[in-house]
Amino acid sequence: MSAPWPYPAPIGDAAAAHLVSGFALPDVALSATSGGVISLAQLPGRWVVFVYPWTGRPGLSNPPDWDHIPGAHGSTPEAEGFRDHHERYRAAGVGVLGISGQSPADQQEFAARMALPFPLLSDASGALRDALRLPSFETGGVTYLKRLTLIARDGRIERAVYPVHPPHTHAVDLLADL
Repeated sequence: MSAPWPYPAPIGDAAAAHLVSGFALPDVALSATSGGVISLAQLPGRWVVFVYPWTGRPGLSNPPDWDHIPGAHGSTPEAEGFRDHHERYRAAGVGVLGISGQSPADQQEFAARMALPFPLLSDASGALRDALRLPSFETGGVTYLKRLTLIARDGRIERAVYPVHPPHTHAVDLLADL
């Protein structure tokens, strides 16, 4: 049994209610840490796409009020969970991708530091956020994506998980549901 999550839980709202089964994912090319670009609309097969706000970096301060924003904390433990259970996802025939609004360079640093075996996609332009009307929040004059997960198959949503809580057990909890 894991420790309880010590940060404020996300607030349930209807901000992702439109992301229903059968919803077609937009054909938006996103820079990938694996090189090149990936469009969710073009991905064959079944995928877990975890959307997260921001990952910190050693020596870099959190954004303003981060400790008090419900659902903001947890991107690193969430990514570590998907990393640690990646082989189980692959064995189940499910690919894994992570998406945030961070720059490709920030994501490359994080993916290398955490030894992530799956690509992270950058929506730094907000094109996917806007096309999917993804839930977001702002602090310090910067817009961040709220944490959610899409289960997609062949370019269409099967299911959306929102809000995601707690993030540190999300990967294993979701695996049990798949």
